Amino acid sequence: MSVYNLSYCTPDKIPVEVLNYDSALEQMGVGKAGKLGILQLKLEKDPIVHRTSIKYQHYKVPLCIKRAMYLEETCPEMAYVYIISPSGGILQGDRFRMDIALTNSAIAHVTTQSATRIYRMNKNFGTQIINLDVDKNCYLEYIPDQIIPYRDSRFYQVSNIKVHDEATCVYSEILTPGRVASNESFEYDICYMKVKSVNQNDKLRLIDIAKIEPKKENVKSFGVLNNYDILGNIYILTPGDKINLIQNEILETILGTKNVIGGCTKLPDNNGLLIRLLGSFVYDIRDLIYSIVGIVRKNVLNVSFSGIRKI
Repeated sequence: MSVYNLSYCTPDKIPVEVLNYDSALEQMGVGKAGKLGILQLKLEKDPIVHRTSIKYQHYKVPLCIKRAMYLEETCPEMAYVYIISPSGGILQGDRFRMDIALTNSAIAHVTTQSATRIYRMNKNFGTQIINLDVDKNCYLEYIPDQIIPYRDSRFYQVSNIKVHDEATCVYSEILTPGRVASNESFEYDICYMKVKSVNQNDKLRLIDIAKIEPKKENVKSFGVLNNYDILGNIYILTPGDKINLIQNEILETILGTKNVIGGCTKLPDNNGLLIRLLGSFVYDIRDLIYSIVGIVRKNVLNVSFSGIRKI
C-alpha cells in the first residue's frame, strides 16, 4: 500500500466539534481517488545560480504546482511558488496535505493561485494539513488568498510550523463570511483553524485556535467579530533581536489603516509576533497583510516587497 493513503492525509486528533459531522458519503467516499490532495516541496538555495530552486516536488491532484518563478527585482534569488487546485476548492470528504521545507539558506514566497473555496456539504467535512519546516538561515512567506466557506460547509485546517531560531517565517490566513454576492454570509456550519509552531528542538513557540460556528453562536457579538466580517491572522516567527522594531512598525501601520482594526502582540519568550485583524472587505485585510510582509522583509532581508502577482 502506498504511504500516501487516507491516514497520511488526515489530521491527528480532529476536534469533536468537527467529528460531529463525520458520516459516510453517498457519492465518492473519503479516501477515494481525487479526494486526497498531496503536495511535497523542498526548496534550497542553489550555489551555482545563486537563487532558491525546487530540489524536490511531488504532488497528487487536486493539489499541484508549476515551476518556481523569480518576480522580485529587489530580491532576484527569492522563489515564488503558486499552489494550484484544479478542482477549484475543497469538497466534502476531501483530505489535503502540504509539506513544504526550506533548507540551505532558501528564500521563498508561497501563495495560492486564488481563494480557497469550501463547497457546500451534506455529508462529512473537509480537512487540510499544512506542514512548514524552515531551517536555519532560511526565510519563508506563506501568504495564501482568502478562505471562502460556502453555505453548509465544514472545514478543519491544522498548520504545523517548524521554524529554526535563526530563521524567519511569515504565515497568514484570511477568513471571509462566505459568498456574500450570493447572499451567503455566515451560513457555513463550522470553520476550525489551528496553528502550532515549534523551533528546531520542538520547543513550543505558539498554539492558536480560531473556531467559528455561526449557526450555533452570534459571531457578530462583541468580543467575536462585532461589526466586522473578515478575520485576518498573521504569525511572524523570527529571531528575537528583530521583534521590537518589527512590532513598532506594524502597530504604526495598523493605526494608520482605515476600515481595519487590529493588534500586534509578542509571543512568549520573544518567539515572534501574532497579529489579529478585523475588517469589512477582503482587499483591506489583504493590503494590510502585504504591508506587514513588506515590514518583515525590509527588516530581515533588507529588501522591499512589490506585492504578489497572480497568474
